[in-house]
Amino acid sequence: MEERDARPRRRTAPTKGDLRERAILDAAEQQLNSTGGACMTVATIAQEAGITRGALYFYFGSKNEVLAALVERTVTKLRTEVDAVDAAAAAPGDAVRQGLEQTARMWREHGTVMRTAVELSPSVPAIDQAWRSAVVALADTMGGVAERAGLPSGTAAEVAAALVWMTERVFYQAFVADSSLDDAAATLTRVWLAALGLAA
Repeated sequence: MEERDARPRRRTAPTKGDLRERAILDAAEQQLNSTGGACMTVATIAQEAGITRGALYFYFGSKNEVLAALVERTVTKLRTEVDAVDAAAAAPGDAVRQGLEQTARMWREHGTVMRTAVELSPSVPAIDQAWRSAVVALADTMGGVAERAGLPSGTAAEVAAALVWMTERVFYQAFVADSSLDDAAATLTRVWLAALGLAA
């Protein structure tokens, strides 16, 4: 008699609910890009997503819950990309350069979401939690880079945390002022390399 595999099968395709949630988040990001967060309501997000307001409430309880989930999606992608760069980079200096290039690209592609995260963090706890957890994770990754560059463990963690917060602020200011994100990345690269004792 043939034995059946008792292990549950993994779901590979997204469910209808996953797709609906993704459509809501895509609609919210589109609204941030076109009209900004001030004009955004649950009703306008639902309309952009092509669903009723009641259907949206099945997934999210408020506009801020939608924004918090959108921030979480964006920072998860950023963390994944920076971690991948760190894993692939042969030298600490390469990890710094490529990590900042990836961060600049994320600001270029999802800047309205990241700007919203910075600006709403003080007043929306769920957004603050998502944003701070991303900063902590990035600081942890870059702390490892700093250790590989020769900084002692405790010092590496402190320096990386300070530099990650500085990086957030510099990219935010560049985005708000409509300045060059590439120029910001170049400046930040020089600062990071100097702080880690690496040649530019």
